[in-house]
Amino acid sequence: MEFGFWELTCAILVPGVLVASWIDYSERRVPNWLNLVLIVLGFAVQGFYLGSAGLLVGFLGMLTGFGLLIIPWIMHGMGAGDVKLMAAIGVWFGPMLTLYSFALGGLIGGAVAVVMIVSTGRLRMAYANLGLIVAKCSNRSTVFSEMGSAKSFGDSSQLLPYGVPLTAGTLIILAAKMFGWWGMA
Repeated sequence: MEFGFWELTCAILVPGVLVASWIDYSERRVPNWLNLVLIVLGFAVQGFYLGSAGLLVGFLGMLTGFGLLIIPWIMHGMGAGDVKLMAAIGVWFGPMLTLYSFALGGLIGGAVAVVMIVSTGRLRMAYANLGLIVAKCSNRSTVFSEMGSAKSFGDSSQLLPYGVPLTAGTLIILAAKMFGWWGMA
């Protein structure tokens, strides 16, 4: 069996994002060292298999992953580790698959959040928190403030470790790529 780009991606990225997801779930953070290792290895593999074109695709994917989550981070809606994890995934996936991975991770994260809210009976508090977020975003002076930040909600909400749905989206898109689902072969 020939070990090509996508096989090596599976061998490195799958355990990497699973470890990131587990640490995010248990410690509510994604460590910088892990994100850095994934980024460096991603560029090395891109360069080895695809040369300068691969390095460019990896760079554009990294910018895409970073760009998708930097504004929510600046708004204090998530941790920086999640932003860097999405950037690391982008190095491996390139821009388009990174966008698919992010979108699917967002859908999964939204569904998980709804289940968490409903199962814990915090629907009223979730509506109040959503109202605070809408108020925050409707005023230029508060949009990037700590008001309505993920940490400010404290015990009124359960924080979703976003590395978990990002990992789920990544694994599904990688499987789609590997098995040729949706014309991604």
